[in-house]
Amino acid sequence: MAQTAAFSNGSRLGALMRAHDWAATPLGPSADWPQPLKTLVEVMLAAGQPMFVAWGPERTLLYNDPYAVLMADRHPAGLGRPFFEVWPDIADVCLPLFARVFSGEPVHMDEIELHIDRPGRPKEAFFSFSYMPVSDERGMVAGVFCACSEITAQKAAELAEKRIRARLETALRVARLGTFEWFPATGLVDLDARSREIYDAPEAGEVQATEIFSRVAPEDFDRVVTRCTEIIERASRPDADPRGERISLDYDFLLLDGSRRAISSSGVVVQGEDGAWRMLGAIGDVTEVRRAEAQLRERNLTLEQRVEERTAERNRIWRVSRDMLLVSDLAGVLQTVNPAWTRVLGWTEEELIGRTSEWLEHPDDRERTRAEVRRLAESGTPTPAFENRFRTRAGDYRHLSWTAVPEGDRLYCVARDVTEEKAQAAELAARTSERDRSWRLAQELLVVASPEGTLEAVNSRWTTLLGWTEGELVGSKFISYTHPDDLDATLVAFAGIFEKPLTEPYVYRFRGKDGSYRWFGWTAAFEDGRVYAAGRDVTVEREQAEALRQSQKMEAVGQLTGGLAHDFNNLLAGISGSLEMMQNRMQQGRFQDVERYMTVAQGASKRAAALTHRLLAFSRRQTLDPKPTDVNRLVAGMQEMIQRTVGPSIPIEVVGAVGLWPALVDPSQLENALLNLCINARDAMPEGGRITVETHNKWLDERAARKLDMPEGQYLSLCVTDSGTGMPPEVIARVFEPFFTTKPIGEGTGLGLSMIYGFAQQSGGQVRIYSEVGKGSTVCIYLPRHYGDVEDDEQLAKLDALPRSEQGETVLVVDDEPSVRMLVTDILEDLGYTAIEAGDSAAGLKLLQSNVRIDLLVTDVGLPGGMNGRQMADAARVSRPNMKVLFITGYAENSILGNGHLDRPPWEWSALKYGF
Repeated sequence: MAQTAAFSNGSRLGALMRAHDWAATPLGPSADWPQPLKTLVEVMLAAGQPMFVAWGPERTLLYNDPYAVLMADRHPAGLGRPFFEVWPDIADVCLPLFARVFSGEPVHMDEIELHIDRPGRPKEAFFSFSYMPVSDERGMVAGVFCACSEITAQKAAELAEKRIRARLETALRVARLGTFEWFPATGLVDLDARSREIYDAPEAGEVQATEIFSRVAPEDFDRVVTRCTEIIERASRPDADPRGERISLDYDFLLLDGSRRAISSSGVVVQGEDGAWRMLGAIGDVTEVRRAEAQLRERNLTLEQRVEERTAERNRIWRVSRDMLLVSDLAGVLQTVNPAWTRVLGWTEEELIGRTSEWLEHPDDRERTRAEVRRLAESGTPTPAFENRFRTRAGDYRHLSWTAVPEGDRLYCVARDVTEEKAQAAELAARTSERDRSWRLAQELLVVASPEGTLEAVNSRWTTLLGWTEGELVGSKFISYTHPDDLDATLVAFAGIFEKPLTEPYVYRFRGKDGSYRWFGWTAAFEDGRVYAAGRDVTVEREQAEALRQSQKMEAVGQLTGGLAHDFNNLLAGISGSLEMMQNRMQQGRFQDVERYMTVAQGASKRAAALTHRLLAFSRRQTLDPKPTDVNRLVAGMQEMIQRTVGPSIPIEVVGAVGLWPALVDPSQLENALLNLCINARDAMPEGGRITVETHNKWLDERAARKLDMPEGQYLSLCVTDSGTGMPPEVIARVFEPFFTTKPIGEGTGLGLSMIYGFAQQSGGQVRIYSEVGKGSTVCIYLPRHYGDVEDDEQLAKLDALPRSEQGETVLVVDDEPSVRMLVTDILEDLGYTAIEAGDSAAGLKLLQSNVRIDLLVTDVGLPGGMNGRQMADAARVSRPNMKVLFITGYAENSILGNGHLDRPPWEWSALKYGF
């Protein structure tokens, strides 16, 4: 039979589950159970409240020890069976409830009456419970979890209370008692009908207290008035009884016909919500009772009556005692026993009287029991405590704890049944032993820690995996062994344990004694003032996962290499062919054709630059030039170009949101992304259609942000919607992968959406696709709101003509590529600057540290000579702190730049002039 850690709990049900043949049940081998079911069983077995789980279509029943008590004789046969085979008698009530729970609805019942047959218990049983739906690893409801309590005894107590209340009301009627309410402040007395009858008062109308007091018998008048006055006064004192001051009075009352009536009254003085004092009470006509009591007192004066009373009390105690009572002679022959013997052992009084208890004693206890009886008879000294075992009618033995006293020729003995107490003690010892064994043999790191993170107990696995001994670990804090890079996140995870158990493993690195680190996945819970945690070594799993990622990276590099070789070969062919044709035409003197080939070469260069930018955006290493941007204005400015690009058969509709927030974004990259999306939309509509470009303001709360995998906050969205063919889910899942395309070979590189994704991520935003086959697609770019102003178009358009250097300004150009140095130098000379060249960082730094005038440094970032361009610039600024720097590079991390402007080749050389 398969075992599982979910049954590691030391309870009796845990043992039964480990021994159960689960393969023969609908659940199958326990090792294959879903993780939610395993976790739920572990929690259930450790709980002290009755709990069960009904799992799967058959509603297979699993439960814990407290629930087994509720099941009575249906345990243990009910374990692993369908719930309603175990409880057929409640199916009509519980089947509809189960249906609601399996539909995903929790069901809670504070009280429900069920009719179930359980030996020795009432058929009518009352329960309170909560049914909770439990989902499997696919998120589907697979079971019912129930935490319940039987409240039959509580219900019986409530019914008993109602019966007592009814008896009281009946008693009032039978005893013919009346009630009254006296208001001393007003002097009024409120009497019920019976009180009016007793006081011989009118059947209706107000009654004054003075009318009642005036008819109290003269011999009782002063006593009654004084006692009532005192009790009212005492009730208002600070030391008065908070439950009210009570008074009881017996007195004679004069009726209107001149006769007397004996009255007994009881009352309590309380303060009403209005602050006024009042007396509530009851009165009774005890005239006949007083007469009967006088007669009874006369009879009770006799000795015989007093003895009978005492005998009755002793007999009552004898009958109701839960302890086994006996009287025997000095030889141990039983003379009399109480009914508890029958309740505990099953033997009748007739079977026990006239015999010693030797026939009941366990064979192993018989000799010392006989010896104790002889000692009692011979020494005359009591036995304070003695234990042995007596056989029951059913054949089993009960553990009894005896106290005995010899007196005269009799032994008086009391025995208490301690069988359950001893069983509980044995069970506790067994569970402790099992827990200790699991602690020693566990393959995980097990630890008990204080709320401050101090290790209080660890198992031996710590020594095996990390080398630390128990003595070295106990008393230290777990953060002492945590990897510094994991410390902040680990402290946050540790703090979360105090709010709810950590059931999803949290993985971080733990330092071994040799200084190396291993990865462990931790689960933990905070119970009874301590943190209990288990850590599984996942180092090998992570290493294997990392190896897999490296393999996937190499596969992607292979795809990248092949694609780039194909694209750049085509572009280089256009450039080199055009240059060759230009050279031929110039040699032939056919200068009119040179411009045409020059245009072809420049177009190929621009396409190569665009491909480079797309690759950098995909790798998220392209350095953006973000500016406050009005996206509505950007879209409107591109509408005509997009329309020309997609053709007249596909109309472009632009819907710009009113009051659209600005975005801090690279406008050229956003334009590129928008154009790319519109081209994709056109390609998805081979038979024509409509493209809609929309902008919106979006305020994402926590739930919406989590769905989009973004921080909550304010965003603006730019969405492109087409009415084309749409995409199935499996295509949507891969559209952002590099080189993935659904277009025929030669019609798409698979980098377009990857570039957009990289650009959005770099800009602090996100991209999401919504599509259905046959219903078109919508691609939305989400960008964070920028809290700032956008420059006006007119200001951007005011570009002065490029100024020429008229002051003999000098520029140092440092680049290891001679062609780049030559072109940059030519541009500078065209602008009137004096240019100095250096081929590496060593030569450049030598010039920078000389006395030569240098007003501007133009340098590549990646340089030979021992340092990169930024390091060279930093070193030069020690002696030239005000020198300006222009970095030129084809690839750069943002962190490389520091202070300085960055431009990237391939450039449009005319645009490069603006940098100078």
